[in-house]
Amino acid sequence: MNENYLHYIWRTGRFRQNELKTTDGTNILVKNLGEYNTNAGPDFLNARVQIGDILWAGNVEMHISASDWDQHGHSGDPAYENVILHVVMNDDKVILRKTQDKIPCLDLRPFLSEKVTTKYLKLMQSRAWVACHAQFPKVNQLVKNLWVDRLLVERLERKTNEINLILENSQNDWDAAFYRFLARGFGGRVNNDAFEMLAANTPLAILAKHKNDLFQLEALLFGQAGMLQKRFNDVHPRQLKREYEALQNKYHLLPIPEVAWKYLRLRPANFPTIRLAQFAVLIHQSAHLFSKILEASKLSDLVALFDIDVSEYWESRYQFDKKANKVIRKMGKPTIYSLIINVIVPFMFLYGKKRNDGRLKKKAFELLEEIPTEKNNIIQGWQKLGEKFDSAYKSQAYIQLKTIYCDRQRCMECPIGDAFLNS
Repeated sequence: MNENYLHYIWRTGRFRQNELKTTDGTNILVKNLGEYNTNAGPDFLNARVQIGDILWAGNVEMHISASDWDQHGHSGDPAYENVILHVVMNDDKVILRKTQDKIPCLDLRPFLSEKVTTKYLKLMQSRAWVACHAQFPKVNQLVKNLWVDRLLVERLERKTNEINLILENSQNDWDAAFYRFLARGFGGRVNNDAFEMLAANTPLAILAKHKNDLFQLEALLFGQAGMLQKRFNDVHPRQLKREYEALQNKYHLLPIPEVAWKYLRLRPANFPTIRLAQFAVLIHQSAHLFSKILEASKLSDLVALFDIDVSEYWESRYQFDKKANKVIRKMGKPTIYSLIINVIVPFMFLYGKKRNDGRLKKKAFELLEEIPTEKNNIIQGWQKLGEKFDSAYKSQAYIQLKTIYCDRQRCMECPIGDAFLNS
């Protein structure tokens, strides 16, 4: 049993509200449950509770044990001075205000539905892929569909929070922030942090000065990536190294450690060397890339922007000084779609939100509806439970559901869990 269950029970009013009494026997009549507070402070705000003959207006705080009040540091905290009712499952300690008056306490256990509690414990004790594994296929599809839109917005909001931090660090320069966020996207799940470090250490303004020279762009990016600090056999990396040393001295650049890059368990086409070569070509070929993306009217226009090749040297290599028989030089459709989903869509959504441009926000959603469903372990798991997918719009929502709700056992905040508890 945890506090989330108490919050759920109180928020939904799913407890026997007649004959409520405080732990010292005083009658309780709940007039208003209050507003659920997900921020710091008491759990429910602006409640109205009649205790005995007095109608109280204030806040409600909840704990599994009354003694948690002290353990959570509420004693002496001014934010909790207006708590009018302490709701617990175990009244193991008397809690006093600063005035030494006792805070009324309600032990909720006798007023809980045994059926709902049993179902809740079943969810919390489940070791299945998702707690409602057995019940999920039985939940009304309408309940699931209505949940999708909210989940998708939540996912976009979470991603835009990351962009906002980058935007602040870029002095609200949208082009510079987009460059840094796009670099992170090029890193994928394995090298995203390294790519972001590289972009943070290599200002877009410097790259822009050399955007017409692909060789210099490669020298800057590979040099800043810490990949040109060794001796090479091939002519091309030796030339890149010399060029980078001159540019490094000119701009007083500091490379990131080469050990930041990971190759283990990556397909060669996803090696950071190939991604850097592709990133250099993208910068070389795409002037005002962020503006072009905002102006793109169709998904195919965006895909075309990322249909990039690599320089001649990388046509036969995945790493410096190592020739390969066959090299995949271009990004595949799944990779391009992933960049659109994880970089372009949230950036477009945030830009539309900041500029009060509903058209851009709408286009962000429309792009997700055009992109095919992603193929990954999470989506395969939902498909095994009978869920059908027709686009990235829905698959992104269900990734949010699994990672933010199911994996964290937030069943009480999920309409699907709520539907099961009330079935």
